[in-house]
Amino acid sequence: MHIDGLPGLEWTNGPSPAHFDRDAGELRLEAAAGVDWSNDPLGGPSQHGATLLGFRPEGDFALSARVRVQGPRSTFDAAVLGLWFDEDHWAKLCFEFSPAGQAMVVSVVTNEFSDDCNSTIVEQPLVHLRVSRLGSAYAFHASADGAHWDFVRVFRMHTRATALVGFMSQAPLGASCDARFDEIALSNRAPADLRDGS
Repeated sequence: MHIDGLPGLEWTNGPSPAHFDRDAGELRLEAAAGVDWSNDPLGGPSQHGATLLGFRPEGDFALSARVRVQGPRSTFDAAVLGLWFDEDHWAKLCFEFSPAGQAMVVSVVTNEFSDDCNSTIVEQPLVHLRVSRLGSAYAFHASADGAHWDFVRVFRMHTRATALVGFMSQAPLGASCDARFDEIALSNRAPADLRDGS
């Protein structure tokens, strides 16, 4: 699959149903039942059944997209921008459906075990997400309008492996998740200030 403006794409865990509508600029990913990424800090079994469609960036970058989930939602389903290094090192920024029935921005950073953090509740049916690299660090941001960006977190990964960055759909407890991504943009520069809304 080719997405305009992005390098060549590959899957982390084998192909999943996917379609890119070039006229609309929209990527659609459909998760299989029960797939997720999770390295449970409480000692439960690790889950890596979800598959990310991504590319290998060079140097600093910022990848952003407007994301939504089409149709009925199930607990923990999500449209995701993610980073994959290996099964013990990965991170994801999610538009996720909570156990309380609320759509939220949720981030997970995994250096062996997952550090899972709920961010803001999203009242609208969509949200903009952005993942950036600044030297040895990575940053997550979210936005209601794609113009003013709210800081979610900054972190480092404890690995020298090369990152695969891209898009994913997950449905840990559901039959599927129809994730949609549009307004996809890639820059070779990260934000100069992580906390000023830029």
